[in-house]
Amino acid sequence: MRKFKQKAVLALTTAAMIAGSVAVSSPASAASSPIAACGGGSYHEIDHQPLPGYGTIYLMYDGSTDCVVTWKTAYVGTPTLVGAYVWRESPSAEDADADNYSYYAGPVKLNAPGTCIMWGGYAYSPSGSAYSAWRSPWEHCL
Repeated sequence: MRKFKQKAVLALTTAAMIAGSVAVSSPASAASSPIAACGGGSYHEIDHQPLPGYGTIYLMYDGSTDCVVTWKTAYVGTPTLVGAYVWRESPSAEDADADNYSYYAGPVKLNAPGTCIMWGGYAYSPSGSAYSAWRSPWEHCL
């Protein structure tokens, strides 16, 4: 009987330690806004594009670096496929982010003063059978 009690205590202690380590290693909170997702500071919104029924793609700029975030307004808290991207025209470069996210995709950033960019994003339903997407033409040639 004594061995049974020792094993039971050991099992409960191990379970408590595992539960504690899972709680400690939980992911950080999502950013509170698209600007916060870009890092805050001197970023400000210069454009946005609605994804009707799914979210909004935001383009932020800090004077030299463009930042794009696709912010979910539907299925928030549920991991769904969401993407954000930005391309620089010259010299050519790109940054993209896509995965099953609960709140937003991005930030994706490119240093692009004095050249045009193309930016966009998309968001899917949980089943993956419906989505909304948008991509800009070459624009914001600052």
